[in-house]
Amino acid sequence: MIGITGFGGYVPRLRLSRQAVAQANAWYAPQFAARKGTRSMANWDEDSITMAVAAARDCLGPEESRRHVRSVLLASGTLPFAERLNAGVVAGALTLSDDIDALDMGGSQRAALSAVAQAVARAQAGCGDVLVLAADTRKALAASAQELEQGDAAAALLIGKDKVLAEFLGAGTLSVDFVDHFRAAGEEVDYHWEERWVRDEGISKLVPRAVADALQQARVVPNEVDHFIFPSSFAKMDAQLAKACGIRAEAVVDPLFDQIGDSGLPHALLMLAQVLERAQPGKVIVLAQFGSGAQALVFRTTDAVGSFRPVRGVSEWIARGVEERSYTKFLAFKGQLQLERGMRGEQDKKTALSTAWRHRTALLGLVAGRCEVTGSVHFPPSRLSYDQDKPLLDTQQPYKLADRPAKILSWSAEYLSYHPSPPHHYGQIDFEGGGRILMDFTDLDVGEVDAGTAMEMVFRIKDTDERRHFTRYFWKATPVRGATA
Repeated sequence: MIGITGFGGYVPRLRLSRQAVAQANAWYAPQFAARKGTRSMANWDEDSITMAVAAARDCLGPEESRRHVRSVLLASGTLPFAERLNAGVVAGALTLSDDIDALDMGGSQRAALSAVAQAVARAQAGCGDVLVLAADTRKALAASAQELEQGDAAAALLIGKDKVLAEFLGAGTLSVDFVDHFRAAGEEVDYHWEERWVRDEGISKLVPRAVADALQQARVVPNEVDHFIFPSSFAKMDAQLAKACGIRAEAVVDPLFDQIGDSGLPHALLMLAQVLERAQPGKVIVLAQFGSGAQALVFRTTDAVGSFRPVRGVSEWIARGVEERSYTKFLAFKGQLQLERGMRGEQDKKTALSTAWRHRTALLGLVAGRCEVTGSVHFPPSRLSYDQDKPLLDTQQPYKLADRPAKILSWSAEYLSYHPSPPHHYGQIDFEGGGRILMDFTDLDVGEVDAGTAMEMVFRIKDTDERRHFTRYFWKATPVRGATA
């Protein structure tokens, strides 16, 4: 049996109020005044790589449960690097083995479903468990419908043979050059064609064909479908498709639009991950996405579906959201608003790539060194264990910190230096079992932390070399909320 053996997701903490956006742009675009709800909004230090890492950690759990992963497929339309293996950065952050296969996928809104199909084929060929990740942080023109409709998120599925939660039954694919929107190389925002044309000539005609092919391969009749997933910002498009496909209206899954918007490429997998949180055994799930044609996948949940729980799960990520009403903050975080930085913000942040390579395990994986003799933990790790009066050479073994409980020893919040989201919170973090690091804090409010506050680690953007367009990643501390990561 081949299918889903794990699932997870990630939704950024910030939720931009659509009414706040409409009010800011009312002088120019009054037609958006009635828009309600929120859309998910990535923090300034989040991108498709960091969100993919968060979703993967939600799916995989602690480091010791990741050793069976043999491939990582990262699907995204907003990968930060055109010529650097983005999936390789994710694998490094997850401290996966160097000999795994990692691959970037994109070019279509259905690329995440294509990645799942590829993962199934790999698992069937005996290539081991495959981690499928999808993430998007799209940009849109100010005062556009897309700015209100889109959201930022990531999703993760683990595909394999052992302890299958949802068995793969079949797939249907149409690859045609129907252009509903496009983004040329080097451009930051998409160009969209007329909505009625896309809906009536594209989605309505192509998606039912893919769904029909998938159901036929799965040997499932339409009225046996229990959950139908089709993400779209077009109102009631999912219900119209269900009717056209012969699927019961009550099977249509909530697209999460009012809370987080349409996250684009990962959205079908995000909806699937939430469905699996509560799904009963024996339920048929159909998920479909439109883009350069259409694709549909069919799964049936097994008796084991209730035995797995993600670390947090999509529902908890959604529940922890905090409304953001500052439209200029949103534009600044998206890199669409140039703010005065002052002289202290004028820095050349060139990265020494040779140094980054030599210390890649510590930087990407937050791996310290633990002395086998004294038990002391050192970060960054080194050949010399520098306990007072006990210098020892080559006694340190790798010691992973990213999943260990931690607390604040001391902290500061200051406005003196430039920071994309002032005040700049940082401090000394003590890890349970040993280890102390001076770290940046993220995803918190002023007054939320103090000495002794429990913190967890998140993989984020450290800074960006804007001259050479190179992004550096590292780990930051954030207050523990709900389940621990």
